[in-house]
Amino acid sequence: MVIPDKTIFIQAANFIITVYVLNVLLIKPIREIIKKRKGLMSEQMEKIEGFNSDAETKVADYESQLAEARLEANEIRSSIKDEATAEEQKLLAAAGQEASGTIQAARAEIETEVKSAMEQLTKDVDKFAEAATGKILGQA
Repeated sequence: MVIPDKTIFIQAANFIITVYVLNVLLIKPIREIIKKRKGLMSEQMEKIEGFNSDAETKVADYESQLAEARLEANEIRSSIKDEATAEEQKLLAAAGQEASGTIQAARAEIETEVKSAMEQLTKDVDKFAEAATGKILGQA
């Protein structure tokens, strides 16, 4: 069995001094390094979270701008389509009127030619009738 004597006090003092020296030389510096690393890690995590939230905001803004641009493009496309349809109707109406006018002018010209031909034939019929009667009477 161990009998305690005065060396136990020396060993206790030695142990306390060793713990104090280890605390000063190793434990406190290591704790400070760990504390600095935790602080650095927390700062970096805050920056990362800030970057992530900024990125999410930018993505949301981009998507909303893209949706607005698509809506605007659809509106522009439909308005241009409506304008083109209206222009097509105008062109078709103008072409129809022009064709109708051309047909009416052609009919009027044909009528005029028919009348002049009828008048010419009427004049010529009289001449032909006289010539035919003259021949018939002259031969008989």
